[in-house]
Amino acid sequence: MGYLLKGKAVADNISVRVKKEAEELRRNNIVPKLKIIRVGESEDDLAYERAAVKRMTSLDIDCEVLPLPADIDLDTFIDELKNTANDNSVHGILLFRPLPEQINEDEVKFIIGPEKDVDCFNPINVAKLLEGDDTGFPPCTARAALEMLKFYDIELKGKEAVVIGRSMVVGKPLSMMLLKENSTVTICHSKTTDLPEVTKRADILIAAIGKSRMITDEYIKESATVIDVGINADNEGKITGDVDTDDCIEKAGFITPVPGGVGSVTTAVLADHVIKACRLINKF
Repeated sequence: MGYLLKGKAVADNISVRVKKEAEELRRNNIVPKLKIIRVGESEDDLAYERAAVKRMTSLDIDCEVLPLPADIDLDTFIDELKNTANDNSVHGILLFRPLPEQINEDEVKFIIGPEKDVDCFNPINVAKLLEGDDTGFPPCTARAALEMLKFYDIELKGKEAVVIGRSMVVGKPLSMMLLKENSTVTICHSKTTDLPEVTKRADILIAAIGKSRMITDEYIKESATVIDVGINADNEGKITGDVDTDDCIEKAGFITPVPGGVGSVTTAVLADHVIKACRLINKF
């Protein structure tokens, strides 16, 4: 039977260090601050927002939310984004995506400077991720998945990793991060031919495709490590992952639950990024 890799221990481990650093900054009259920009009222965004605010508060990081209407026009949105980017009291900015269709991401993605871009929206941070430059900020969810693997001492070097999903939030960046750890990486997606045949080669399978309980035991190799990044709601409103955990747990070696897995680590990583940004900006 597979061993459940729970996120709380990982998040707690990150949080202990982050709180110490936040307290050190405050002793030196530097107040770390995150600003969250939310357009509209998506329940997914609101849930993450609540979790992020709670985490920041617990770690002595100031947190402010800027809620904007879903029908905001591009010029007004740009003004709001620029005002936040130019606010010297703010060290990290989290902009919820996807943005509504009237907001063209290509027109706004450089407004948040890379030094405050704590979730890898600015292309400069994307480039740093591709180059393996640790001075940038990878997407929080992608890093949270990697933190899970490292915390539980899952061997990455030389292992075959298969990532299902190619988004810029998880799939592509996590693939680059695994490659840096010397894994052999395959990226799969909705157009992949005979997906189970590809995924069954994986020593480490990352599910980030956004389809509730899509991954069953036919997709995984015996004793594989399965990292479920998906957050979905089933017909009853219950939170589910992309992996059918009950179906896979007997075959997997290690598997993350949903909820209680990668998602619970993401806000701790976000807090860590805010502290890193604060230190860089203040040269502390």
